[in-house]
Amino acid sequence: MGSSVAWWTLRDPDFTGRVLVIEPEPGYERAATSLTNSCIRQQFGTEVNIRASQFGAEFVNNFRNFMEDEAAPDIPVWSFGYLYLAQSEAMAHVLRQNHALQSGLGVATQLLSPAEIAERYPFYDLDGVTLGSHNAVDEGYFDGGTVFDWFRRKSRALGAEWVTARVTDLRRDGRRISAVMLDTGDEVACGAVVNCAGTRGPEIAAMAGLDLPVEPRKRFSFVFEAEDPLPVALPLTIDPSGLHVRSDGPRTYLAGCAPADDAPVQPDDFEMDWDIWEDRVWPTLAARVPAFERIRLRTAWAGHYDYNTLDQNAVLGPHPEITNFHFCNGFSGHGLQHSPAIGRGLSEMLIHGAWRSLDLSDLSVTRIAENRPLIEPAVI
Repeated sequence: MGSSVAWWTLRDPDFTGRVLVIEPEPGYERAATSLTNSCIRQQFGTEVNIRASQFGAEFVNNFRNFMEDEAAPDIPVWSFGYLYLAQSEAMAHVLRQNHALQSGLGVATQLLSPAEIAERYPFYDLDGVTLGSHNAVDEGYFDGGTVFDWFRRKSRALGAEWVTARVTDLRRDGRRISAVMLDTGDEVACGAVVNCAGTRGPEIAAMAGLDLPVEPRKRFSFVFEAEDPLPVALPLTIDPSGLHVRSDGPRTYLAGCAPADDAPVQPDDFEMDWDIWEDRVWPTLAARVPAFERIRLRTAWAGHYDYNTLDQNAVLGPHPEITNFHFCNGFSGHGLQHSPAIGRGLSEMLIHGAWRSLDLSDLSVTRIAENRPLIEPAVI
């Protein structure tokens, strides 16, 4: 998010200032972007998230044009789609509601009966499934690492200064933040501060005397190889159990889930729970896709969601009391796919004082103080 905001801000001809990006971990080994599953979907249940994903897909599919650099690679979306499976009338009702909203916004989502799912993907065991929702347009996997790399590369080329440091405090003068203190001993005067600190976002907010309802939540990812690969790409399948799984290569697949006790953890806790593979993940995979009874785990890791406990949606824009402190937090698992739209939007807010290209006001920080959640029914 920080590199996206930096790049979008500096490429705006109306911007006449300077950009400093403060990064405490330049190796990015534990950054959310590095540990993500790097997917994009249009199947959200709120308009603002759908619009953000639509622009995200447009950006990825036209990456070289946006970078304005012939050396930039082509990184189109691998559109195998997401497939939501419902086993209850309540979940089927949510899929129907989401489908109506998505269709009205131009998303190519299709509701599928179990028979229609079986015809397209005969490898599923659909026992108990009553309805599916699938979209194979601009929905699937993209190379998020390359997007991140080029945001950084091009922001530097445009003049962004990057420093390796950790923020230790903020100086607040009335309704503004006037300076940022670093663990290097430096004090940096500022016109505006953008909090892009991920799971440590609440720490930065607290330095300004502000509360942010975001906490680290652990998420596990597993890459496995199938002895008998499926005949077609596996959509990112959201099982009613909460597990999700997708194709990750010709013979490999990627599964992910939350821990059984989805409680907050420390920002530096990346300990892996290996038992969850044997006890939960593999049995669920084999039950849904019988061909996955013969698989071999290749690698696994734990990452974090910067989980917004109010509504699992992003918190954006200037605080109403500290007007030059901007939030860019709480993405709860869908930050990378929305980074083009969010970076563009925050740059517009910083430079022009308004959301211009895409109205992101539904994600405004004001709803936090008003305890006015924006409920996203399609959360993974």
